[in-house]
Amino acid sequence: MSEVKISAETRSEFGKGAARRIRRESKVPGVVYGHGAEPAHVVLPGHELMMALKTSNVLISLDIDGKSELVIPKAVQRDALKGFLVHIDLLTVKRGEKVQVEIPVVAEGDLAPGANLLEHVLSALPVEAEATNIPESLTVSIAGLDAGDSVLAKDIKLPKGVSLDVEDDTVVLQVLAAQAEEAPAEAAEEGAEA
Repeated sequence: MSEVKISAETRSEFGKGAARRIRRESKVPGVVYGHGAEPAHVVLPGHELMMALKTSNVLISLDIDGKSELVIPKAVQRDALKGFLVHIDLLTVKRGEKVQVEIPVVAEGDLAPGANLLEHVLSALPVEAEATNIPESLTVSIAGLDAGDSVLAKDIKLPKGVSLDVEDDTVVLQVLAAQAEEAPAEAAEEGAEA
């Protein structure tokens, strides 16, 4: 995984009014914490941050007033209607350090013939991985799976250095048989009885 470099500045103003002023300037307020250090309140460039967050679990090399920190996004708050970034929490990490993250699960292939539906019980799999080697996604083959079949966490092939952070028998994907709609048949029976 490549690092994204972003410059940040420390912020000294807090509260709703200060946060609104920051957002009007197309910037995002945030907090950097971890490794027992005091939380650092920062202001990040909105567009650069939004582009970096297009990659899940992105590794960011954050330059805070000349001092470099390696961070990953821990919590991202977006405006519910417009989707712009409101606030971000960043976790400080070190090279070689293991972190708990959720990796998106991508299903590939076709289910067995029939009216079957694929249910994503977990759309992202909790894993523990080295901070500098977090996979972007995990691909699972669903080719030939039929109704009643499921994919467990232990069935997913993980890259080297990545381990599960959930029970082995946790269901990730399952195949369901499509339910036929019976409402029209019931309405016809009720009409015949009347």
